[in-house]
This record gives sequence, C-alpha cells and structure tokens, in this order.
Amino acid sequence: LQQLGGDAQALRESLDQLTFEGTQAGERQRQLYLDLDTRLQALESGGASMAPAGLSEDVAQVAAPISDAESYAAAFEELKQAQYAAAQGQFQAFLAGYPDSDLRGNAQYWLAETYYVTKNFSEALPAFQKVIAEYPTSRKIPDAWLKLGFCYYELEQWGDARLALTTVTSRYADSTAARLAGQRLEQMQAEGH
Repeated sequence: LQQLGGDAQALRESLDQLTFEGTQAGERQRQLYLDLDTRLQALESGGASMAPAGLSEDVAQVAAPISDAESYAAAFEELKQAQYAAAQGQFQAFLAGYPDSDLRGNAQYWLAETYYVTKNFSEALPAFQKVIAEYPTSRKIPDAWLKLGFCYYELEQWGDARLALTTVTSRYADSTAARLAGQRLEQMQAEGH
C-alpha cells in the first residue's frame, strides 16, 4: 500500500508538472499571437515598420515537419518574420498536407492575412471567404469577417464592405473585431461611402 501511495504521489507530481508546462506553453502561444497581431495591424495602418529579420536557426533547420503542429508553427514563424511569400507557400502546403488538422481554420486565416498584408486584396478576399465558409466554428471567424470588409473597402466595393463590417458589429458585438469594424464604418460614413 505504501508503494502504491508513493506511485500515486509521483503520478500527481508528474501531472502537476505537465499541467504547469501546458499552461506556460499556452501563455507563450497567446503572447506570440498578440505580438504578431499588433505588428500586422501596425503594418496595415502604415505605422511601424516591420523589417524582416532572418529566419531563426531552429526554423531554418525544419526541413520536413512531421506533425501538423510543427508544420503550422514553421509557417507561422515565417509570417512572424515578415517572410510573406514563404509563409504563403508553407500555409498552402500545410492545408494540402494535413486535411484533418484542427489547425486548418487558423492556417487558412493566416494564409489570407499574408495576401492582405502585401496588399493583394483580390487574393485575400476569397481566402478570407474560405475561412468563413469552410471553418464556421473557427475562433478566427470575427477577424475573417473584419478583413473581408477591409478587403472590400480597399477594392472600393462599398456596399459589400458595409455588409461585412455590419455583420461583425452585429454578430460579434463584444469582440475587438467589432470595435475595429465600427471604426471603419464611421470612417466610411465620414468619407461619404
């Protein structure tokens, strides 16, 4: 019984350690996402410059990721480093190579974002539409609607822009995307669109 009690205690300690490490990894991922989102918004608004930094040694050594998470992380790293063409290729390869991955909705969104950031709005538009159509439960849906509205705005399709932005403000009223959509709608009204 003492042996079993000791084993149970060791298992609890291992579980606590794994829980702690998982929480830390989740927090690191959240911080990376927030950093990337802030940098992309700054670039989109013509603000701070994001000079591409060289690839980290770890990413450069990833020749053929073996899991969907590794493949996604490699593509996301390219995006963070402002290597948009490389990120596009890796996100496309991810989407083709991992048809059952839970990360597909996010990968499709970030693929669309690479087009948007490089001002290729005619490519970004159907890519964001695909997020909405094919991944309706994705956490990126409010952001995809927002960027859809932004693409229509840049393409001077005012009615479609207004519809997409209004969809964000009505369906996702408490989100950051809704706040940004509201700002763009106000801007459009001030511009007479």
